[in-house]
Amino acid sequence: MMDHGEAADGGTPVPSALPAGEQGAVAPRGLDPGRWVGLYSRGERTREETMDALGRELLSGIPSTGPSQGETEESPGLHRTLLLLLRLSQSCPFGETQEKCSQLLQALQDRGIKTPRQLGRGPSSFLPVEEILQEGAENAQRRIFIEAFVSTGRVDNITMVMGLHPKYLSSFWRTQYLLLCMDGPLPHHKRHYIAIMAAARHQCSYLVGLHMGEFLQAGGDPEWLQGLHCAPQKLRNLNEINKILAHRPWLITKEHIEALLKTGENSWSLAELIQALVLLTHYHSLASFVFGCGINPEIDHEGGHAFQPPSPRSCDSSPASEEGVSGSGGRDAMQEVEVLMERMKLLQECQLEEDEVTQEEMETRFELEKTESLLVAPSDIVEHSLPHNVLCFVEDPGFGYKDFTRRGEQAPPTFRAQDYTWEDHGYSLINRLYPDVGQLLDEKFQVVYNLTYHTMAMHRGVDTSTLRRAIWNYVHCVFGIRYDDYDYGEVNQLLERSLKVYIKTVACYPEKTTRRMYTHFWRHFKHSEKVHVNLLLLEARMQAALLYALRAITRYMT
Repeated sequence: MMDHGEAADGGTPVPSALPAGEQGAVAPRGLDPGRWVGLYSRGERTREETMDALGRELLSGIPSTGPSQGETEESPGLHRTLLLLLRLSQSCPFGETQEKCSQLLQALQDRGIKTPRQLGRGPSSFLPVEEILQEGAENAQRRIFIEAFVSTGRVDNITMVMGLHPKYLSSFWRTQYLLLCMDGPLPHHKRHYIAIMAAARHQCSYLVGLHMGEFLQAGGDPEWLQGLHCAPQKLRNLNEINKILAHRPWLITKEHIEALLKTGENSWSLAELIQALVLLTHYHSLASFVFGCGINPEIDHEGGHAFQPPSPRSCDSSPASEEGVSGSGGRDAMQEVEVLMERMKLLQECQLEEDEVTQEEMETRFELEKTESLLVAPSDIVEHSLPHNVLCFVEDPGFGYKDFTRRGEQAPPTFRAQDYTWEDHGYSLINRLYPDVGQLLDEKFQVVYNLTYHTMAMHRGVDTSTLRRAIWNYVHCVFGIRYDDYDYGEVNQLLERSLKVYIKTVACYPEKTTRRMYTHFWRHFKHSEKVHVNLLLLEARMQAALLYALRAITRYMT
């Protein structure tokens, strides 16, 4: 039996987020911290003993004929425990614990207890649950799920969907763990509050809800959760840079940095500000992933469960079964794949022949693509009102990416990547000011940019590098970043309009993403390939925003 500190494969363990003396498990939120921690242990015997004790305690006070009227309705402790059991019955990475939680819920229901049920099905409303929760998931994926579960107390829906790409998930998880849990200039509760502020800019109630719970667990003041106006002035001062980074990062100047760093009781240190900026860009981009993949609410959060019996018409079907992966005609979708394959092959052959394109022509093609991107807008947007628990963290909700008018403002000013690159400038600055995270961010960008399985739809042995580069560079293009050595004609060759609409929406105003947009691009591709696109969008968007922010810091420092 392995101790908590041992890695499942004998490799480097992931450090626990728990205080000394509580290693091995995380207390279920809302229950007595000294109680059911054993459910989160690596040890099978510990989990089994804890599960037995929990079952005995829950069932001992309830006669087999059922509880008396009103006996169970008033107990918030029981309510939280039932939600914990429901969540573990669906997402615990240990099969025997999952099964025992299901059995205990059934036993309670048989005794007349009103038990919760999951709303929706699986971690995503866009992807079929069968594809995400494959039987016998590969070892690397299962190992990361166990690390997440033991260290943080849950395997959340984002982790499950990212688990389709274990190599990336491992890099992502290490970075997020460092940002939120390890030593750093900002107190832990403030890190979660910054995550809330960032997610609220994109109306991402999933992330807002998740981090409200984490904020309280880290010892945050509940009053701050009434809205931004209740937070300390120092945090409120981040609002302007949060707003700009989320929607128009090209507007960030050294004056914004100077305003936050100037001396005074609410001033930020440079180290604190760097951590805050990385957190903001991380959660803006993660909101893109949440909306781009249709991530469902966590089972134990609002919108993820109900306490009434299932209705006869409840939707338990897999999301993909309604429209099918193809969305429309299978033959057309097949043809799209073949056309894309042919275009990629031609582009790769042209690159080998090294046909010269002048710098003037390259610049013209970029400006044309950037201008055209203004016209790429979804046609099926449904506006919805912001829930209060999100709106209270947003000032100036009308400020967004979509500020271009036909007669008014033009596309973002061009940022020549060669003048301020991640490799030569951004990485070295962040590595100097926040060393560990600089290294992890660089690794994460590299992993996703180079991630390939050499497959495309039904084809194997495919070089997908030109396609990955086109997606990455198109995201940077819509944020005004240009690579001198890239021919933007390739973007039009490889990205058809429905994919451009999806990319632009997910990267720039993710809250407007619809399931229809997801199903209508790459209709014959696997869901895991569409998740791969979302990972590229997440990281390209984060790097773009970081480049603007770090350039402003460099200008401030010089």
